[in-house]
Amino acid sequence: MTGSIEARFRTSFQGGFSLDVDLDLPATGVTALFGHSGSGKTTTLRCIAGLNRAEGTLRVDGETWQDARYFLPVHRRSLAYVFQEASLFPHLSVRQNLDYGARRIPAGERRIEFGQAVDWLGLSALLDRRPTNLSGGERQRVAVARALLTSPRLLLMDEPLSALDHQSKKEILPYLEYLRDALSIPILYVTHSPDEVARLADHLVVLEAGRVLADGPLTETLARLDLPIRQDEDAGVALEARVVERDARWHLMRVAFPGGSLWIRDHGEEIGRNVRMRVLARDVSLALERHEESSILNILPATVTGSVPTDHPAVVLTQIRLGAPGSNLAPPANQNENPAWILNGTTPLISRLTARSSEALALAPGKQVWAHIKTAAVLD
Repeated sequence: MTGSIEARFRTSFQGGFSLDVDLDLPATGVTALFGHSGSGKTTTLRCIAGLNRAEGTLRVDGETWQDARYFLPVHRRSLAYVFQEASLFPHLSVRQNLDYGARRIPAGERRIEFGQAVDWLGLSALLDRRPTNLSGGERQRVAVARALLTSPRLLLMDEPLSALDHQSKKEILPYLEYLRDALSIPILYVTHSPDEVARLADHLVVLEAGRVLADGPLTETLARLDLPIRQDEDAGVALEARVVERDARWHLMRVAFPGGSLWIRDHGEEIGRNVRMRVLARDVSLALERHEESSILNILPATVTGSVPTDHPAVVLTQIRLGAPGSNLAPPANQNENPAWILNGTTPLISRLTARSSEALALAPGKQVWAHIKTAAVLD
């Protein structure tokens, strides 16, 4: 199957850990491999790279890299691997480190040029420095640029931010977001951080004990109620939206997505621009009627699709779908402002509420409710 990464691996290690995964991933955008330590994220990535030998099959965009009779050596796989530590050559300047990556590929086969990588990662002012004179975030940006200059068909990133402090992570994330949008090659990104998943991923794979718990588009997978990623205080859904209106007087902008729209704080994005938002479960309350006498601006019709208990008996998580069939959601005044993907779909959200409230509202699948959304954050 072209246009995908088919990865099926089975292997065992001393100590009792075994890996048994069967994945069919998109060959575009960022796929996050998420899970706790020991879940099999890095092992899966190393099997894809060929660094770990496992039984199975690997096909990248229709080309076989591994099957029962064939194993493409690591050095012949058109991929680049970014590790937790930058591992730059300390005796070389940034420019020389980047040249090392570029020289591995004949000039006629280069798909990413030196200047592109420098611009994408914001390295022009750093080219004459040595790695010892760079911050952790700067070193990692150089490592990513060096990897890109090998013109890979597949970029593997193994927790590239885990060794960085909070400020360094904050500085490098916009560069990784830019790469997600600029590159035509797929990125497989290992992380145990829900924040990195929400900001960077288009597709999400959740692993536990060497097995795949979930595999699907980001918004739908984050909204599932049966995953360990759901249980913490910061449970929420990340979604793509488009800026469609601005209220200059109150410094607000309206963003539309499948099934509805929200007024949020104006971040200055142009009308028509796509943005990524995160709506936390604790910021979504449910009611049986629309209460206009409230400070909450965003009140949307929705349908309950399921509920699960949490690790505390007082709290439940309830999944809803905004704009679900049967609701009285009015279409926008100007339908030309929104493409079909906004007008003709629904969006799942999660609400965190007390078990007492859930019982009082008689919440059950199919129940029509009003979602009161206190706030949503643009991820930037």
